Amino acid sequence: MTTPPLTSASVLDSKKIFYNRFLLIVAGLGGLLYGVDVGIIAGALPYLEATSGLNRAELSIVVAAVLLGSVISTLFAGLLADWIGRKALMAISGVMFVISIPMIALAHGYGPLVLGRLLQGTSAGLIGVVVPLYLAECLTASNRGKGTGIFQWLLTAGIAAAALIGLLFSFRLEHIVQTGDANAIFAFKNSAWRGIFWVSLPPGILFVIGTLMLSESPRWLLKRERNDAAYAALLRSRSTEQADLELKEMQDLAAAETLKRQSGTKVKDSLLRRKYVIPFVLACVILACNQTTGINSIIAYNTNILLQSGLSDFAAHLGYVLFTFINFFVTFAGVMLVDRKGRKFLLSLGTAGIIGSMLCTGILFRQSEKSGIDSRSVLQSMVTPGQTVKLEYNQDTAANLLAASGKAASDTPTSLVVIYSYGDFRAASQAVRSDDPAAKPIEISREDAVPANRVNAFFSNPFGNLEAARTAPLKIENALVTPIPAPSHGWIVAITLFIFMAFYAVGPGVCVWLALSELMPTRIRSNGMSVALVLNQAVSTAIAAIFLPTVGEYGYSTMFFGFAAFTIIYFVTATWFLPETKGKTLEEIEAHFEGTR
Repeated sequence: MTTPPLTSASVLDSKKIFYNRFLLIVAGLGGLLYGVDVGIIAGALPYLEATSGLNRAELSIVVAAVLLGSVISTLFAGLLADWIGRKALMAISGVMFVISIPMIALAHGYGPLVLGRLLQGTSAGLIGVVVPLYLAECLTASNRGKGTGIFQWLLTAGIAAAALIGLLFSFRLEHIVQTGDANAIFAFKNSAWRGIFWVSLPPGILFVIGTLMLSESPRWLLKRERNDAAYAALLRSRSTEQADLELKEMQDLAAAETLKRQSGTKVKDSLLRRKYVIPFVLACVILACNQTTGINSIIAYNTNILLQSGLSDFAAHLGYVLFTFINFFVTFAGVMLVDRKGRKFLLSLGTAGIIGSMLCTGILFRQSEKSGIDSRSVLQSMVTPGQTVKLEYNQDTAANLLAASGKAASDTPTSLVVIYSYGDFRAASQAVRSDDPAAKPIEISREDAVPANRVNAFFSNPFGNLEAARTAPLKIENALVTPIPAPSHGWIVAITLFIFMAFYAVGPGVCVWLALSELMPTRIRSNGMSVALVLNQAVSTAIAAIFLPTVGEYGYSTMFFGFAAFTIIYFVTATWFLPETKGKTLEEIEAHFEGTR
């Protein structure tokens, strides 16, 4: 039996299948870059801290520069996407990422490091808006969920890869430490943080090359009255029938908007119409609630959380790697389910699971934290005339603090977190365990709490008096000595966090980008996405700012209970107010909010 020859139609179908897969790969690389931007500093920071000579305030700005760059670029990403096009902006964001890597990896000094990180953050902010926007406008309704899900999936891959790279360098460092050669240890640490950044360069180059081979968004082309180009772009990924139908929907919608403008119906065409307001508010609520689940803080402080729950240093780092892998693999499951089960179902399932897991984690921490002792008066008496404190925290120190507070000492290891302030500016020390012989002393100084300039002061406390803080006395607001639970308790906490990560990954993790891009009507999609993402980042920044001070004063349990409470709002919104958008074109979704069929 002979195989029939391929027809021109079947060859064309093969090309379309290949193009759709290629589009998903390129979009996934965008997600990978976004994840690397978020996660890479965690592995590089210990080596950067040991070799750069930067103080804690400068290091915190190096870490936060990505967020600042991301916020600024997100504000203008929608305008830029409308002005130069989705494809061009994706290419520019990729070029920015590629340029930022050698700027950081070859940096010697504070200025180049901050500039490189700002450029990296600018790239992340643009990618976070333009890639989901491009996917929503280019993919068919049946593939849109999977496509945007792959962006999130490879975003988690970027975070997991950054964690693995950091773990690999730490293993190599252990062998060098055994030689006892201080110069070799310093040289390795200096090359390690640079090498961690260099590893992320190839995906950036591939992303730039890939974007240049894609078509422009057909909806952007149609808005520019380039109908033939829009139709050609549709034909690269759709059958002729699908392309004809979708082009007609797009033209009908554009014609209706034009007719309303020409007829002078200003009131009806106002941005305050329900077709604009309701989806915009829904997207903003979902983007804000996505951060109030605590996801960014739980990722950023995961190792510290596990250390305080009772795990050893190695077990805590191992727990973090497992945490990132759960995020990666369960996100893939969410990608497979999102176009089958729908966005509404996965968001409801995910948020319900987050509420349960956060309540369990909070209860577990509450059991150990209720026996914590506040030793603020003892530490306040240790403040030097220069308004600083330096404290080696070990079992003997813990016993002295407990005795001074009227409590009997015990052999149980404890942790100490200090919350302190100079005037209007507060800071928190890292949690230090009394059974950790390698722990650095707690060092409290003005430069770690008071910003160096007015720009940094605005982001730390927009209402703070910087001049007064530069001469204000040191005030110890809280110094909590808390017993460290048994390792078995730590693993139970780790399991509740793994469950949290699984439910987040299968629901909000996959669906948040879809909600952002699908809900926004065509007229406000790009700028609406920018505003919603800025709100998302503002909430994330606010949570990051209060996380350590709140933990130091009230314990981890308070934060976890707070995350559970805010996620209830998320669950209610997803279950009762969010429409199902599975299998609908963007024009059909827009018609739903208009109240028409």
